[in-house]
Amino acid sequence: MSIKASYIFPHPPLIIPDVGRGQENDISATVDACMKCAEQISNIKPDTIIVISPHTTIYADYFHISKGHKAFGSMARFNAYNVRMEVLYDEEMVSAISAEAFASDLPAGTEGETDKNLDHATFIPLWFVNKFYTDYQAVRMGFSGLSPHEHYSFGKCIARASEALGRSTVIIASGDLSHKLTSEGPYGFAGEGPEFDRKITSAMAKGDFLEFLSMPPSLCEKAGECGLRSFQIMSGTLDGLFVKPELLSYEGPFGVGYGVASFKVTGTGNKRHFDEEYLSLEQDRVSKTKSNESEIVKLARKSLEGYVNTGKHAPLPKNLSDELTQKKAGVFVSLKKHGQLRGCIGTTSPTTESIAAEVIQNSVSAGMNDPRFPSVRKNELKDLSYSVDVLGSAEPIDSPSMLDPRRYGVIVKSGLKRGLLLPDLEGIDTAEEQIKIACSKAGIDPGEDISLERFEVVRYK
Repeated sequence: MSIKASYIFPHPPLIIPDVGRGQENDISATVDACMKCAEQISNIKPDTIIVISPHTTIYADYFHISKGHKAFGSMARFNAYNVRMEVLYDEEMVSAISAEAFASDLPAGTEGETDKNLDHATFIPLWFVNKFYTDYQAVRMGFSGLSPHEHYSFGKCIARASEALGRSTVIIASGDLSHKLTSEGPYGFAGEGPEFDRKITSAMAKGDFLEFLSMPPSLCEKAGECGLRSFQIMSGTLDGLFVKPELLSYEGPFGVGYGVASFKVTGTGNKRHFDEEYLSLEQDRVSKTKSNESEIVKLARKSLEGYVNTGKHAPLPKNLSDELTQKKAGVFVSLKKHGQLRGCIGTTSPTTESIAAEVIQNSVSAGMNDPRFPSVRKNELKDLSYSVDVLGSAEPIDSPSMLDPRRYGVIVKSGLKRGLLLPDLEGIDTAEEQIKIACSKAGIDPGEDISLERFEVVRYK
């Protein structure tokens, strides 16, 4: 068992006295718990400490690992110029993790680093550790926009690399919890904030890593959480290992949740493979969805599956309803994998001879040509859920007050720039949010004059 223990650390800068200047006393339980974790790490005397940070280089489709021989960090940006550190990187471990990820067909490596200096989410946990123990090398890495299962799988790569090198390793998952606990906090209040923190701290206390994987994306987004994907990677590093979980503290006096937890490895076993449980639940969900799919959604699914398997667009099937073959409309096809968006392409007005032809065209484009995602592969097809939006005619409106995010989609225009956002999307509750996102998609800057249109859709799942 190369992985000896894992820890969840928050990273509020004011937890360091030279930054907090007394405010750290308001989260003294958090400070004490971080000290306890650091002392435990000093007793383990690990060769390598791996820190998973939400504030290092992050990509949507890539796990970034910092490279180089060493890195410097300080709290200068928080006006604590004398608080600084230098850490040596475990370059051999970095190479081994990258190789394991490559062998597992996971996108990970050292390319594209945006800042070589230690970010505060890495610095703060190591600042505590360094009070008790400094004879270690570090690995710093970020998470990604990939699925919970892929984060867990990346954690398994870390564990295999550590085992192959014979390293005594400790994992630190750096991450705050909800940022929306109180109306007085810097991010305001959302009811999902306390709900998320209750669920996540319960999972920490029980060592229930399945909860880390299956947390609803809409809840996470509305809660404004920070560290969940760090925790998912950490969970993968403990795959197949029995742990002694302990929630050491939880506080949220400044509107942000801070949880500290330890997971000491106590043995091995076959009962703690949470990725298998998660995939089983997801496959059951997708199977139930498939059994209730509408005609138009079945057409979208078969069109993409046929293209991925043959490289050719499917011909228009026989025996489709007149609704699909005799009418024209703009159509958007959305794909989700494990609850997260995997592709979405559409047309705002008809470009083919029928709704059915529009679905065939756009389902393939959603899977193969969405620039935000790599093309769908054969082994992903079984995990995909589909929805199809058939758009009604757009009508000009004079004011955002004429929008309803649940009922209407929005089109924003400024000169030749045009952005569209569908209605009834998770996490988007106001017309202002709709317009802001649609403007961002179109490259329309704040302050530019815009015109608005609204439209209704019929959504099929």
